[in-house]
Amino acid sequence: MANHLYKGDLPDGLDLGPVVAIDCETMGLDPHRDRLCVMQLSAGDGNAHLVQVAKGQTEAPNLCRLLRDENVLKLFHYGRFDIAAMYHAFGALAAPVYCTKIASRLVRTYTDRHGLKSLTQELLSVDISKQQQSSDWGAETLTEAQRDYAASDVLHLHKLREALDAMLAREGRSALAQSCFDFLPTRARLDLEGWPGTDIFAHS
Repeated sequence: MANHLYKGDLPDGLDLGPVVAIDCETMGLDPHRDRLCVMQLSAGDGNAHLVQVAKGQTEAPNLCRLLRDENVLKLFHYGRFDIAAMYHAFGALAAPVYCTKIASRLVRTYTDRHGLKSLTQELLSVDISKQQQSSDWGAETLTEAQRDYAASDVLHLHKLREALDAMLAREGRSALAQSCFDFLPTRARLDLEGWPGTDIFAHS
């Protein structure tokens, strides 16, 4: 496994294949207040590509091209937040997408534990550390522990998708899951535009 670190954007010519796992690190959980600091991506080959985003940066042409590429499926865990953070920073709305947290909620109805750590433990027998989750991602230089943590958030998403897809198919919920994934970019836009905690389908 190798972690590759870039400043500002992915390098020209980097091909991460038709399915790319993506995660973001920010200064906090409010995309209007807390800036996007790091994006990490993986092709599912055991390697991670980390991009440091500068304060005030509004353009990342190669990243945005990937996010908008209709021929590339973007894998997330809790994609609702990451999609919103990237859209707010760069104006690029990721699609098509897949979210392992949504898939887990639809099919692992026997538990209320849908975090990435719980998923990797149960479905892959892999224990990942969340020690660096609360960390200064806006620092000019990332520590080795930060880089390893960021990488761990994307290295297992491809295998998690395979396991969850098998469960969704078994329970007859694959089409329902796909409908949720299709709506996810719109849900992220609603978060940014003033409806973060509102169920717009509710009666009142």
